Amino acid sequence: MQPMKERRAPTIIFALALLSGVFFAGVSYGERQIPAISKVTALQGKETPALLQSKTDFGPFWETWNVLNEKYVAATSTAVANDEQKLWGAISGLTSSLKDPYTVFFPPEESKLFENEINGNFEGVGMEVGIKDDVLTVIAPLKGTPAERAGIRPGDKVLKIDDEVSTNLRVDQAVKLIRGKRGTAVRLTILREGKPDPFEIKIVREVIDIPTLDVELKSGTGTLAGGAEDGGSGLRKDGVFVIRLYNFSANSPRLFRDALRQFVETGSNKLLLDLRGNPGGYLDAAVDMASWFLPSGKVVVTEDTGGKSDTKMHRSRGYDVFNKNLKMVILVNSGSASASEILAGALQEHGIAKLVGTRTFGKGSVQELVKITPDTSLKVTVARWLTPNGVSISAGGLAPDVEVKLTQEDLEKKRDPQMEKALEMLTK
Repeated sequence: MQPMKERRAPTIIFALALLSGVFFAGVSYGERQIPAISKVTALQGKETPALLQSKTDFGPFWETWNVLNEKYVAATSTAVANDEQKLWGAISGLTSSLKDPYTVFFPPEESKLFENEINGNFEGVGMEVGIKDDVLTVIAPLKGTPAERAGIRPGDKVLKIDDEVSTNLRVDQAVKLIRGKRGTAVRLTILREGKPDPFEIKIVREVIDIPTLDVELKSGTGTLAGGAEDGGSGLRKDGVFVIRLYNFSANSPRLFRDALRQFVETGSNKLLLDLRGNPGGYLDAAVDMASWFLPSGKVVVTEDTGGKSDTKMHRSRGYDVFNKNLKMVILVNSGSASASEILAGALQEHGIAKLVGTRTFGKGSVQELVKITPDTSLKVTVARWLTPNGVSISAGGLAPDVEVKLTQEDLEKKRDPQMEKALEMLTK
Protein backbone atom coordinates (compact mmCIF):
# COMPACT_ATOMS: atom_id res chain seq x y z
CA MET A 1 0.00 0.00 0.00
CA GLN A 2 2.95 2.27 0.54
CA PRO A 3 3.58 2.92 -3.16
CA MET A 4 -0.02 4.13 -3.50
CA LYS A 5 0.52 6.69 -0.69
CA GLU A 6 3.69 7.96 -2.39
CA ARG A 7 1.82 8.44 -5.65
CA ARG A 8 -1.07 10.21 -3.87
CA ALA A 9 1.15 12.85 -2.10
CA PRO A 10 2.10 14.83 -5.24
CA THR A 11 -1.54 14.83 -6.22
CA ILE A 12 -2.56 16.29 -2.87
CA ILE A 13 0.24 18.91 -3.04
CA PHE A 14 -0.79 19.85 -6.56
CA ALA A 15 -4.40 20.17 -5.48
CA LEU A 16 -3.46 22.36 -2.53
CA ALA A 17 -1.28 24.54 -4.78
CA LEU A 18 -4.12 24.87 -7.26
CA LEU A 19 -6.57 25.80 -4.48
CA SER A 20 -4.02 28.26 -3.08
CA GLY A 21 -3.55 29.82 -6.51
CA VAL A 22 -7.27 30.12 -7.01
CA PHE A 23 -7.60 31.62 -3.52
CA PHE A 24 -4.93 34.27 -4.05
CA ALA A 25 -6.19 34.99 -7.54
CA GLY A 26 -9.61 35.51 -5.99
CA VAL A 27 -8.17 37.74 -3.32
CA SER A 28 -6.26 39.73 -5.94
CA TYR A 29 -9.35 40.02 -8.11
CA GLY A 30 -11.40 41.03 -5.08
CA GLU A 31 -8.86 43.73 -4.15
CA ARG A 32 -9.02 45.11 -7.66
CA GLN A 33 -12.76 45.43 -7.29
CA ILE A 34 -12.45 47.47 -4.07
CA PRO A 35 -12.74 51.19 -4.83
CA ALA A 36 -9.36 52.90 -4.54
CA ILE A 37 -10.80 55.37 -2.03
CA SER A 38 -11.54 52.47 0.35
CA LYS A 39 -7.85 51.64 0.44
CA VAL A 40 -7.02 55.13 1.70
CA THR A 41 -7.14 54.63 5.44
CA ALA A 42 -5.03 57.50 6.79
CA LEU A 43 -7.24 60.42 5.72
CA GLN A 44 -10.35 62.02 7.14
CA GLY A 45 -13.25 63.40 5.11
CA LYS A 46 -12.76 61.02 2.18
CA GLU A 47 -16.43 60.61 1.57
CA THR A 48 -18.45 63.81 1.60
CA PRO A 49 -21.98 64.27 0.27
CA ALA A 50 -20.62 66.27 -2.66
CA LEU A 51 -18.27 63.46 -3.65
CA LEU A 52 -20.91 60.76 -3.29
CA GLN A 53 -23.40 62.72 -5.40
CA SER A 54 -20.92 63.59 -8.16
CA LYS A 55 -21.33 61.85 -11.51
CA THR A 56 -17.57 62.05 -12.09
CA ASP A 57 -15.54 58.91 -11.38
CA PHE A 58 -12.98 59.88 -8.75
CA GLY A 59 -11.41 56.42 -8.88
CA PRO A 60 -8.38 57.54 -10.95
CA PHE A 61 -7.58 60.24 -8.42
CA TRP A 62 -7.58 57.87 -5.47
CA GLU A 63 -5.76 55.19 -7.48
CA THR A 64 -3.02 57.73 -8.22
CA TRP A 65 -2.94 58.73 -4.56
CA ASN A 66 -2.40 55.10 -3.55
CA VAL A 67 0.26 54.43 -6.22
CA LEU A 68 2.22 57.50 -5.10
CA ASN A 69 2.04 56.41 -1.48
CA GLU A 70 3.13 52.87 -2.35
CA LYS A 71 5.77 53.43 -5.03
CA TYR A 72 7.07 57.00 -5.09
CA VAL A 73 10.70 57.47 -4.04
CA ALA A 74 11.85 61.08 -3.66
CA ALA A 75 14.83 62.02 -5.82
CA THR A 76 16.16 64.12 -2.94
CA SER A 77 15.45 64.17 0.77
CA THR A 78 13.82 67.62 0.43
CA ALA A 79 11.32 66.48 -2.20
CA VAL A 80 9.04 64.61 0.18
CA ALA A 81 5.50 65.95 0.61
CA ASN A 82 3.23 64.91 3.43
CA ASP A 83 -0.43 64.04 2.87
CA GLU A 84 -1.59 67.59 3.67
CA GLN A 85 0.82 69.13 1.16
CA LYS A 86 -0.31 66.63 -1.47
CA LEU A 87 -3.90 67.63 -0.78
CA TRP A 88 -3.12 71.35 -1.20
CA GLY A 89 -1.28 70.53 -4.42
CA ALA A 90 -4.26 68.55 -5.72
CA ILE A 91 -6.64 71.42 -5.02
CA SER A 92 -4.27 73.88 -6.70
CA GLY A 93 -4.18 71.61 -9.75
CA LEU A 94 -7.98 71.53 -9.75
CA THR A 95 -8.21 75.33 -9.83
CA SER A 96 -5.47 75.55 -12.48
CA SER A 97 -7.50 73.29 -14.77
CA LEU A 98 -10.05 76.12 -15.10
CA LYS A 99 -7.47 78.29 -16.93
CA ASP A 100 -8.69 81.31 -14.94
CA PRO A 101 -5.78 83.31 -13.46
CA TYR A 102 -8.10 84.83 -10.85
CA THR A 103 -9.39 81.55 -9.40
CA VAL A 104 -6.70 80.53 -6.94
CA PHE A 105 -6.38 78.23 -3.92
CA PHE A 106 -4.35 79.63 -1.02
CA PRO A 107 -2.64 77.08 1.30
CA PRO A 108 -2.02 78.34 4.86
CA GLU A 109 1.03 80.54 4.20
CA GLU A 110 -0.37 82.07 1.01
CA SER A 111 -3.77 82.59 2.63
CA LYS A 112 -2.20 84.67 5.39
CA LEU A 113 -0.24 86.75 2.86
CA PHE A 114 -3.38 87.42 0.82
CA GLU A 115 -5.31 88.53 3.90
CA ASN A 116 -2.50 90.95 4.73
CA GLU A 117 -2.67 92.32 1.19
CA ILE A 118 -6.40 93.05 1.22
CA ASN A 119 -5.96 94.74 4.58
CA GLY A 120 -3.76 97.25 2.76
CA ASN A 121 -0.37 96.71 4.38
CA PHE A 122 2.29 94.25 3.24
CA GLU A 123 5.95 93.95 2.34
CA GLY A 124 6.85 93.97 -1.33
CA VAL A 125 7.40 96.31 -4.27
CA GLY A 126 3.88 97.77 -4.61
CA MET A 127 2.42 96.77 -7.94
CA GLU A 128 -0.65 94.92 -9.17
CA VAL A 129 -0.08 92.11 -11.68
CA GLY A 130 -2.39 89.92 -13.75
CA ILE A 131 -2.36 87.60 -16.73
CA LYS A 132 -3.03 89.29 -20.08
CA ASP A 133 -2.72 87.44 -23.38
CA ASP A 134 -1.22 84.53 -21.38
CA VAL A 135 1.66 86.72 -20.14
CA LEU A 136 2.30 88.00 -16.61
CA THR A 137 1.60 91.72 -16.96
CA VAL A 138 1.79 94.75 -14.69
CA ILE A 139 -1.67 96.23 -14.21
CA ALA A 140 -0.27 99.21 -12.35
CA PRO A 141 2.46 100.24 -9.91
CA LEU A 142 0.94 101.82 -6.80
CA LYS A 143 1.62 105.49 -6.10
CA GLY A 144 4.72 106.23 -4.06
CA THR A 145 5.93 102.62 -3.97
CA PRO A 146 9.32 101.10 -4.87
CA ALA A 147 7.84 99.76 -8.13
CA GLU A 148 6.76 103.24 -9.24
CA ARG A 149 10.06 104.82 -8.24
CA ALA A 150 11.99 102.11 -10.10
CA GLY A 151 10.14 102.99 -13.32
CA ILE A 152 7.67 100.09 -13.60
CA ARG A 153 4.77 101.02 -15.90
CA PRO A 154 1.29 99.68 -16.63
CA GLY A 155 1.45 97.12 -19.41
CA ASP A 156 5.01 95.99 -18.68
CA LYS A 157 5.37 92.26 -19.31
CA VAL A 158 7.30 90.41 -16.60
CA LEU A 159 9.34 87.67 -18.27
CA LYS A 160 11.44 86.64 -15.28
CA ILE A 161 11.39 87.12 -11.51
CA ASP A 162 15.00 86.88 -10.39
CA ASP A 163 16.03 83.73 -12.32
CA GLU A 164 12.53 82.20 -12.45
CA VAL A 165 10.87 82.30 -15.89
CA SER A 166 7.28 83.50 -15.41
CA THR A 167 5.77 81.71 -18.43
CA ASN A 168 3.96 79.00 -16.50
CA LEU A 169 3.45 80.83 -13.23
CA ARG A 170 0.00 81.55 -11.83
CA VAL A 171 -0.63 85.06 -10.53
CA ASP A 172 -0.41 83.93 -6.90
CA GLN A 173 2.88 82.14 -7.56
CA ALA A 174 4.34 85.24 -9.20
CA VAL A 175 3.16 87.47 -6.36
CA LYS A 176 4.80 85.16 -3.82
CA LEU A 177 8.13 85.43 -5.67
CA ILE A 178 7.94 89.21 -6.05
CA ARG A 179 7.06 89.80 -2.41
CA GLY A 180 9.59 89.50 0.37
CA LYS A 181 11.07 91.09 3.44
CA ARG A 182 11.69 94.82 3.32
CA GLY A 183 15.28 95.68 2.51
CA THR A 184 15.70 92.71 0.19
CA ALA A 185 15.81 93.10 -3.59
CA VAL A 186 14.06 91.42 -6.51
CA ARG A 187 15.14 91.51 -10.16
CA LEU A 188 12.40 91.71 -12.79
CA THR A 189 13.10 91.10 -16.47
CA ILE A 190 10.72 93.40 -18.34
CA LEU A 191 9.51 93.56 -21.93
CA ARG A 192 7.99 96.96 -22.70
CA GLU A 193 6.05 98.17 -25.71
CA GLY A 194 8.27 100.39 -27.81
CA LYS A 195 11.47 98.70 -26.65
CA PRO A 196 12.76 95.83 -28.83
CA ASP A 197 14.71 93.99 -26.13
CA PRO A 198 13.92 92.88 -22.58
CA PHE A 199 15.73 94.70 -19.78
CA GLU A 200 16.16 94.20 -16.06
CA ILE A 201 14.88 96.36 -13.19
CA LYS A 202 16.08 95.83 -9.63
CA ILE A 203 13.64 96.85 -6.89
CA VAL A 204 14.24 96.95 -3.14
CA ARG A 205 11.19 95.82 -1.19
CA GLU A 206 9.52 97.98 1.48
CA VAL A 207 6.45 97.93 3.70
CA ILE A 208 3.66 99.02 1.35
CA ASP A 209 0.92 101.34 2.56
CA ILE A 210 -1.62 101.70 -0.23
CA PRO A 211 -2.61 105.33 -0.94
CA THR A 212 -6.20 106.16 -1.83
CA LEU A 213 -6.89 109.64 -3.19
CA ASP A 214 -5.53 113.11 -3.64
CA VAL A 215 -6.65 116.37 -5.23
CA GLU A 216 -4.61 118.89 -7.17
CA LEU A 217 -4.23 122.18 -5.33
CA LYS A 218 -3.22 125.64 -6.44
CA SER A 219 -0.01 125.27 -4.48
CA GLY A 220 0.67 121.62 -5.20
CA THR A 221 -0.97 118.34 -4.32
CA GLY A 222 -2.95 117.66 -1.16
CA THR A 223 -3.04 113.99 -0.23
CA LEU A 224 -6.23 112.64 1.30
CA ALA A 225 -5.06 109.05 1.54
CA GLY A 226 -5.37 109.04 5.31
CA GLY A 227 -8.57 111.07 5.37
CA ALA A 228 -6.92 114.12 6.92
CA GLU A 229 -8.36 117.58 6.23
CA ASP A 230 -6.23 119.28 3.60
CA GLY A 231 -7.64 122.78 3.56
CA GLY A 232 -6.94 123.45 -0.12
CA SER A 233 -9.50 124.24 -2.79
CA GLY A 234 -8.40 121.60 -5.28
CA LEU A 235 -9.08 124.04 -8.12
CA ARG A 236 -6.55 124.71 -10.86
CA LYS A 237 -6.07 128.20 -12.26
CA ASP A 238 -7.95 127.13 -15.39
CA GLY A 239 -11.00 126.25 -13.29
CA VAL A 240 -10.60 122.46 -13.54
CA PHE A 241 -10.86 120.42 -10.34
CA VAL A 242 -8.65 117.30 -10.48
CA ILE A 243 -9.22 114.19 -8.35
CA ARG A 244 -6.70 111.36 -8.54
CA LEU A 245 -8.05 108.06 -7.26
CA TYR A 246 -5.52 105.28 -6.72
CA ASN A 247 -7.73 102.42 -5.54
CA PHE A 248 -11.25 101.49 -4.44
CA SER A 249 -10.61 100.65 -0.79
CA ALA A 250 -13.15 100.49 2.01
CA ASN A 251 -12.60 104.13 2.93
CA SER A 252 -12.38 105.53 -0.61
CA PRO A 253 -16.13 106.42 -0.84
CA ARG A 254 -15.76 108.74 2.16
CA LEU A 255 -12.62 110.35 0.74
CA PHE A 256 -14.27 110.71 -2.66
CA ARG A 257 -17.32 112.35 -1.07
CA ASP A 258 -15.04 114.82 0.77
CA ALA A 259 -13.23 115.66 -2.48
CA LEU A 260 -16.55 116.22 -4.28
CA ARG A 261 -17.63 118.54 -1.45
CA GLN A 262 -14.48 120.58 -2.06
CA PHE A 263 -15.29 120.60 -5.78
CA VAL A 264 -18.83 121.89 -5.19
CA GLU A 265 -17.56 124.59 -2.83
CA THR A 266 -15.29 125.99 -5.56
CA GLY A 267 -18.29 126.73 -7.77
CA SER A 268 -16.59 125.10 -10.75
CA ASN A 269 -18.42 122.76 -13.15
CA LYS A 270 -15.25 121.19 -14.61
CA LEU A 271 -14.23 117.89 -13.06
CA LEU A 272 -11.34 115.65 -14.07
CA LEU A 273 -11.14 112.19 -12.48
CA ASP A 274 -7.79 110.45 -13.00
CA LEU A 275 -8.12 106.64 -12.83
CA ARG A 276 -4.87 105.86 -14.61
CA GLY A 277 -2.99 103.10 -12.87
CA ASN A 278 -5.92 102.36 -10.55
CA PRO A 279 -6.17 98.54 -10.33
CA GLY A 280 -9.60 98.56 -8.67
CA GLY A 281 -10.89 97.21 -5.39
CA TYR A 282 -14.34 96.97 -3.81
CA LEU A 283 -17.42 96.88 -6.03
CA ASP A 284 -19.47 98.71 -3.39
CA ALA A 285 -17.03 101.63 -3.54
CA ALA A 286 -17.48 101.97 -7.31
CA VAL A 287 -21.28 101.83 -7.02
CA ASP A 288 -21.25 104.45 -4.25
CA MET A 289 -19.07 106.82 -6.28
CA ALA A 290 -21.20 106.43 -9.40
CA SER A 291 -24.28 107.27 -7.31
CA TRP A 292 -23.14 110.90 -6.95
CA PHE A 293 -23.69 111.37 -10.69
CA LEU A 294 -26.65 109.09 -11.51
CA PRO A 295 -30.37 109.15 -10.60
CA SER A 296 -31.68 106.45 -8.32
CA GLY A 297 -32.18 103.08 -10.01
CA LYS A 298 -29.82 103.63 -12.94
CA VAL A 299 -27.70 100.55 -13.62
CA VAL A 300 -24.05 100.93 -12.66
CA VAL A 301 -22.96 97.39 -13.51
CA THR A 302 -24.54 93.98 -14.06
CA GLU A 303 -23.23 90.85 -12.36
CA ASP A 304 -23.65 87.95 -14.79
CA THR A 305 -23.26 84.57 -13.08
CA GLY A 306 -23.51 82.53 -16.26
CA GLY A 307 -26.77 80.95 -15.18
CA LYS A 308 -25.49 79.78 -11.77
CA SER A 309 -27.90 82.23 -10.14
CA ASP A 310 -30.06 85.16 -11.14
CA THR A 311 -28.33 88.04 -12.89
CA LYS A 312 -27.85 90.88 -10.43
CA MET A 313 -27.96 94.55 -11.36
CA HIS A 314 -26.15 97.00 -9.11
CA ARG A 315 -27.98 100.31 -9.27
CA SER A 316 -27.27 103.92 -8.34
CA ARG A 317 -28.25 104.98 -4.83
CA GLY A 318 -29.37 108.26 -6.32
CA TYR A 319 -27.24 110.88 -4.56
CA ASP A 320 -27.22 112.60 -7.99
CA VAL A 321 -26.06 116.06 -6.84
CA PHE A 322 -24.87 117.41 -10.18
CA ASN A 323 -26.92 119.03 -12.91
CA LYS A 324 -26.48 118.96 -16.67
CA ASN A 325 -23.95 121.81 -16.51
CA LEU A 326 -21.32 119.38 -15.19
CA LYS A 327 -18.41 118.82 -17.56
CA MET A 328 -16.46 115.69 -16.68
CA VAL A 329 -13.54 113.77 -18.17
CA ILE A 330 -12.06 110.52 -16.84
CA LEU A 331 -8.46 109.61 -17.61
CA VAL A 332 -7.86 105.88 -18.16
CA ASN A 333 -5.06 103.63 -19.36
CA SER A 334 -4.05 99.97 -19.38
CA GLY A 335 -3.56 100.20 -15.61
CA SER A 336 -7.23 101.07 -15.03
CA ALA A 337 -8.88 97.80 -14.04
CA SER A 338 -11.79 96.16 -12.26
CA ALA A 339 -13.68 98.76 -10.16
CA SER A 340 -12.04 101.53 -12.21
CA GLU A 341 -13.60 100.05 -15.33
CA ILE A 342 -16.99 99.71 -13.61
CA LEU A 343 -17.08 103.38 -12.61
CA ALA A 344 -15.65 104.67 -15.90
CA GLY A 345 -17.93 102.44 -17.99
CA ALA A 346 -21.07 103.50 -16.11
CA LEU A 347 -20.37 107.22 -16.37
CA GLN A 348 -19.33 106.90 -20.00
CA GLU A 349 -22.41 104.95 -21.13
CA HIS A 350 -24.83 107.15 -19.17
CA GLY A 351 -23.34 110.21 -20.90
CA ILE A 352 -21.89 111.77 -17.74
CA ALA A 353 -18.20 111.67 -18.67
CA LYS A 354 -15.87 111.25 -21.63
CA LEU A 355 -12.95 108.84 -21.39
CA VAL A 356 -9.50 110.01 -22.48
CA GLY A 357 -6.32 107.94 -22.68
CA THR A 358 -5.83 104.35 -23.79
CA ARG A 359 -7.87 101.15 -23.57
CA THR A 360 -8.34 99.80 -20.05
CA PHE A 361 -6.97 96.48 -18.75
CA GLY A 362 -10.13 94.38 -19.12
CA LYS A 363 -10.37 92.81 -15.66
CA GLY A 364 -14.12 92.21 -15.70
CA SER A 365 -14.69 89.26 -13.42
CA VAL A 366 -15.99 88.95 -9.87
CA GLN A 367 -14.09 87.00 -7.22
CA GLU A 368 -15.34 85.70 -3.91
CA LEU A 369 -13.02 84.62 -1.09
CA VAL A 370 -14.24 81.37 0.47
CA LYS A 371 -12.74 79.77 3.58
CA ILE A 372 -11.99 76.10 2.86
CA THR A 373 -10.43 75.38 6.25
CA PRO A 374 -9.59 77.81 9.08
CA ASP A 375 -6.11 78.23 7.53
CA THR A 376 -6.82 77.96 3.78
CA SER A 377 -9.02 79.84 1.35
CA LEU A 378 -10.20 79.82 -2.24
CA LYS A 379 -10.50 82.93 -4.37
CA VAL A 380 -13.03 81.92 -7.00
CA THR A 381 -14.50 83.75 -9.97
CA VAL A 382 -18.26 83.80 -9.47
CA ALA A 383 -19.48 86.26 -12.13
CA ARG A 384 -18.61 88.60 -15.00
CA TRP A 385 -19.05 92.37 -15.03
CA LEU A 386 -21.21 93.87 -17.77
CA THR A 387 -21.50 97.60 -18.39
CA PRO A 388 -24.99 99.21 -18.33
CA ASN A 389 -25.24 98.52 -22.09
CA GLY A 390 -24.35 94.85 -21.56
CA VAL A 391 -20.73 94.98 -22.75
CA SER A 392 -18.41 92.48 -21.05
CA ILE A 393 -15.50 94.36 -19.49
CA SER A 394 -13.34 91.25 -19.83
CA ALA A 395 -13.71 91.35 -23.61
CA GLY A 396 -10.85 93.74 -24.20
CA GLY A 397 -11.56 96.45 -21.63
CA LEU A 398 -13.09 99.88 -22.30
CA ALA A 399 -12.20 101.96 -25.34
CA PRO A 400 -11.66 105.68 -24.61
CA ASP A 401 -13.74 108.28 -26.41
CA VAL A 402 -10.50 110.06 -27.27
CA GLU A 403 -7.36 107.95 -27.55
CA VAL A 404 -4.13 109.62 -26.48
CA LYS A 405 -0.96 107.59 -26.01
CA LEU A 406 2.11 108.37 -23.91
CA THR A 407 5.37 107.97 -25.81
CA GLN A 408 8.81 107.26 -24.41
CA GLU A 409 9.78 110.83 -25.29
CA ASP A 410 6.78 112.17 -23.34
CA LEU A 411 7.90 110.25 -20.27
CA GLU A 412 11.51 111.35 -20.55
CA LYS A 413 10.48 115.02 -20.92
CA LYS A 414 7.81 114.65 -18.20
CA ARG A 415 5.00 115.58 -20.59
CA ASP A 416 1.45 114.36 -20.07
CA PRO A 417 -0.49 114.70 -23.35
CA GLN A 418 -3.39 112.70 -21.87
CA MET A 419 -3.86 115.26 -19.10
CA GLU A 420 -3.38 118.10 -21.60
CA LYS A 421 -6.12 116.72 -23.86
CA ALA A 422 -8.51 116.27 -20.95
CA LEU A 423 -7.92 119.86 -19.78
CA GLU A 424 -8.43 121.10 -23.33
CA MET A 425 -11.78 119.31 -23.57
CA LEU A 426 -12.93 120.76 -20.24
CA THR A 427 -11.88 124.35 -20.86
CA LYS A 428 -12.73 124.91 -24.53
